[in-house]
Amino acid sequence: MIFISSNVSIPDSEIDIQAIRAQGAGGQNVNKVSTAIHLRFDIKASSLPEFYKERLLALNDHRITKDGVIIIKSQDSRSQDFNKQVAFERLIELIKQATVIQKARRATKPSRNAKKKRMDTKTQRGKTKNMRGKVNF
Repeated sequence: MIFISSNVSIPDSEIDIQAIRAQGAGGQNVNKVSTAIHLRFDIKASSLPEFYKERLLALNDHRITKDGVIIIKSQDSRSQDFNKQVAFERLIELIKQATVIQKARRATKPSRNAKKKRMDTKTQRGKTKNMRGKVNF
C-alpha cells in the first residue's frame, strides 16, 4: 500500500513493477543482474479519486503516455530495493504535484510614487552621464 495523503492510498495490486537490466557502464554487474526498475501505473484503471485522475491526465509530463499510463524507470543504484524505493517516491511526488492548485495571479500596476522614483533615478543617471563629456575651457 502506497500512501499519498491521509485519505488517499494506492494498493500494491495496481502498480506493475518489473526488474530489468540497467543501461550504461557498470561492467559485469550490469550484464548479469537486473537492478533497474520499470514501474507502470494505469491512471484510468486505478482506485484514485476522480479529481486526482483528471489532474494527472491533464499533466504535460513525458512519463505519462497517451493511454494514461505512468511509466517510471529507476536505475540510479546497484541495489534493486533502493531503485524500487526511488521509483515509488517519484510516483508519489508526481501524484502530489498534480494535486497542487496554483494561486491565480492578479495583475498589478506600479504605484505613482514608484513611477516617480524610477523617473527621478533615470534623470539623475542621465545628468551623471552628461557630465562625462569633454571639458571646455
